[in-house]
Amino acid sequence: MKTKTISLIAAFLLAPTFWVETANAEVVVVVSANSPVASLTKDQVSNIFLGKTSTFPGGEQAIPIELSEGAAQRDEFHSKVTGKSANQLRAYWSKMMFSGRATPPKEVSNVAEGKKLIADNPSSVGYIDKAAVDSNVKVVFQ
Repeated sequence: MKTKTISLIAAFLLAPTFWVETANAEVVVVVSANSPVASLTKDQVSNIFLGKTSTFPGGEQAIPIELSEGAAQRDEFHSKVTGKSANQLRAYWSKMMFSGRATPPKEVSNVAEGKKLIADNPSSVGYIDKAAVDSNVKVVFQ
């Protein structure tokens, strides 16, 4: 009885850790499977998504595809790559647009829409859950 109780308590205490880990899917940066881009650094991805550059390292045009505001993957991506929260990102783009220096990335309403745009255009780059990667896209940063 004592062993059973200890096992139940241990399972109960470990359950929140399990649920937190499985709830947070890993977001990866992808391009079309037909893109010549093989990999990107964190700084390169950040610069593309913050409008600081409009090309990939090889000189090809880079078109960032962004999930709409409020998407969990968007928050995770920006926290991991650009280091900006949703509020900081909103302020950043307001400043960039007002000054005429850059415009925000094209937004899509869901991962499936973004993944299709990326798969269909070798110039596009975006982020999706690692579990959603298939033969139409390739991971260039994780």
